[in-house]
Parts: sequence; C-alpha cells; structure tokens
Amino acid sequence: MRSTRFFLLFTIVLCFAVNAQDELPLRIDNSKIKPLQKLLDSSLQTNLRDELASHPEWNDLIVQKKMAVGLVDLSDPENVRFARVNGNHMMYAASLPKIAILLAAMDAIEKGELKETSEVKKDMRLMISKSDNSAATRMIDRVGYDKLEAVMTDPKYAFYDEHKGGGLWVGKRYGGGGDTNREPLKNLSHAATVTQVCRYYYLLANGKLVNQKRSKQMLDILEDPELHHKFVNTLDKIAPNARLFRKSGSWRTYHSDSILVWGKDSNRRYILVALVDDANGEQIIRDLVKPIEKVLKKPVL
Repeated sequence: MRSTRFFLLFTIVLCFAVNAQDELPLRIDNSKIKPLQKLLDSSLQTNLRDELASHPEWNDLIVQKKMAVGLVDLSDPENVRFARVNGNHMMYAASLPKIAILLAAMDAIEKGELKETSEVKKDMRLMISKSDNSAATRMIDRVGYDKLEAVMTDPKYAFYDEHKGGGLWVGKRYGGGGDTNREPLKNLSHAATVTQVCRYYYLLANGKLVNQKRSKQMLDILEDPELHHKFVNTLDKIAPNARLFRKSGSWRTYHSDSILVWGKDSNRRYILVALVDDANGEQIIRDLVKPIEKVLKKPVL
C-alpha cells in the first residue's frame, strides 16, 4: 500500500515537472534561471557565426553593422543556450519596440497607475498583433515617456543600458505631432539591440516580466500574430502547428523581427531576433529561419 502511494506521488510530481516545461510561462525554480548573458554558448555562437558568414550578402551586412541576429535555444529550459552577432549594436527598429510599450503598460496596470479598461486591452492587442500605429500612440499617451524610460532602465530589467550599447527604447509617438524623448546614445526614437530583445522574450517565457500572471497576459497578446510576413511567413510553412509569439517592424530600409517559437517538439523551441538595415531586409529575415533551425540542430561541440 505504501509503495502504491509512493508511486502515485512520484507520477504526479513527474507529470507536473513535464507539464511545467511544456507550458508558458515556464515554472522553473528561480535558482535555475540565470541571466541570459551568462548563458552564452561557445558552440552555438560558432555555429551561428559560421552559418551567417556562409551567406555573402548577410556577412557583408554584418561586417558593416547593418545586420544583427540573436538566438536563444530553449529546447531544454534548464540548460538554455544563447548566441548573438552584433548583439549590443543598437539600431532603429521601427515597430518592434512596441513590446516596450506593452511591458510599461502592464507594469502601470499592476501598480494601479493605469486602469485596465476594455479599450486599453483592445489597443494592446492591436498594437502588437496588427502593429497598429494609432493604438500604439494611444498607449504611449496613456503611459507617458517618463514611464517608458523608467521601466526600460529599471535595474530589475535593464532593457536599456547606456554602458551596454543601449537597448529597447520608445521615445516618439507612432504618428505625427507630440513631444519626443529620444534615447541618449544615438538619438533614436524607436531602438533595439538583439541582446536586449532576446532577454525580453527569455524573461517573458520564464514569467519574469512584472509577474507570472502579467507575463501570461503578455504572451497571450503576442501569440497568433495577424501579420504573416518575415519570420512568420516561413514558419507558417515549416512549422504550422508551432505556437508563435511575435513582434516585428519595418520603416524604409529598416526591417526587424522578434519571435518566440514554441513547437510541440521541444527541439523547435527558441527565440530569434533580427535587425537589418537593407532594402532587401524583409526577404533576408524570411530566409533566416531555415538556416537558424539548422544551427540549432547541430551537435554541441
């Protein structure tokens, strides 16, 4: 009888552990969640760099610092691997930094600084899923530039750090008029580095943006993007059943995309971020997915 009870208890614990690694946000012990920068993996880094360099057009852009790529392997959530090329090189990122508005709004809602009305919830979804500029501008006006800057520079997150190349920043409405609050390093209005965007999704996947509840809410808003270009265009074909959490951006020659891919198979679970300053940037970002998945499948050196 005692052995039967033990077996049942063991089975329950095992099932919980498995489910905890299959659901988002993940429920991993805090002691096992390390800062992403400490999870740089030399093998993944070498494979990523070599794969990107094998494409002459991409390599030229990387050398000119007109292309940056960040990759986080989440196939084993307790043994995460991180790699990046031009990781701390800040670029204009168009609509991608709307994820910063989303976080600032959730932080404000949690602290009672912003009321979570049906209009606010609708605008947050429109701002992310359809990249609606009017919705994003309304959200900026609700939270304010001071709040946006405070959250991005909060030591809890440090998504913008002048000593590490900058990072995520929103300092201009997505439309005409109004004051601006450009970031101090390059005077950019909407900026990002792939390292900081990778960190954003990594912390989100672990339920560490605001708290577990708000992280889940943010994931719900980011899931099922309604714009099917760039990364999503390719993933729709090669992984139609994967869950996709995504925000992209484009303006003139500046193209960016960021995605958390959560496949049914744990081998297709990763974060991918790309920033490209090139007229062909949209196609480059589409073409990145398959080579990146090839990199992820390579054995650890």
